[in-house]
Amino acid sequence: MGSAEGLEIVVDRTRSTGRTLLAAGVEQSYVDVADPRHLHFEYVRRMAAVVDLAAPPDRPLTVLHLGGGALTLPRWLAATRPGSPQRVIERDPAVVELVRRDLPPVPADVAVEIGDARDAVTAAPAGAYDLVIADVYRAARMPRHVASVEFVAEVARVLRPDGVYLVNVTDLPPLVFARAQAATLRAVFADVCLVADRRMLRGRRYGNLVLAAAHHPDRLPVRRLVVRAAGDPVPGGVLHGATLDAFVAGTRPATDAGLAGT
Repeated sequence: MGSAEGLEIVVDRTRSTGRTLLAAGVEQSYVDVADPRHLHFEYVRRMAAVVDLAAPPDRPLTVLHLGGGALTLPRWLAATRPGSPQRVIERDPAVVELVRRDLPPVPADVAVEIGDARDAVTAAPAGAYDLVIADVYRAARMPRHVASVEFVAEVARVLRPDGVYLVNVTDLPPLVFARAQAATLRAVFADVCLVADRRMLRGRRYGNLVLAAAHHPDRLPVRRLVVRAAGDPVPGGVLHGATLDAFVAGTRPATDAGLAGT
């Protein structure tokens, strides 16, 4: 299918309705053009599980997506929670154009904007969102300006009191960046958990980890999330409370000043 500036959408050879967005040959997003409820990537399923369990079924949610890609989760939310107002911030206009041209139309309640994730959060009013989802990467790295305590504090400001923040983190053993991000979220939010492939938590592979955070203690549906993660086709584990304490032990939260020096 079409390509631009190293971007390409290819057909899944094992699923005729599957489409993968590639950037320089690296998988970025996956969409089933016939079934937006189908979630191919394990980390996306983990994010969806948190959403499923944290809010009553079918309840519309007001959502801010930081990073758009092929709009996998906006499409899934539109299908599973109709009437959910969603705002997507994507920094790369070429991605937006390719997705608009080669994939199904964007759902009616989804607004896609070209812009910077931090600028969008800083400009948003307080208490505007039920859910903020961050999947922001440049050249396989999370930009420093969306990885700091100062940025996370702005996300907390725009979330409603019972809102949830979800972050996709990519890392490799010994998970130094993931530990720093967990510590960073804990510096702002009262309830934080981490969900990932058990092999990642044992330090055996590179991949994605999902962090979830909320304002109030015990807001996150941890017990049910443990069951859901264990039953995934790629079984996952959940770190929370004492196990997350051990994971982040001795790790300092990331700050704008500290990241500027790296």
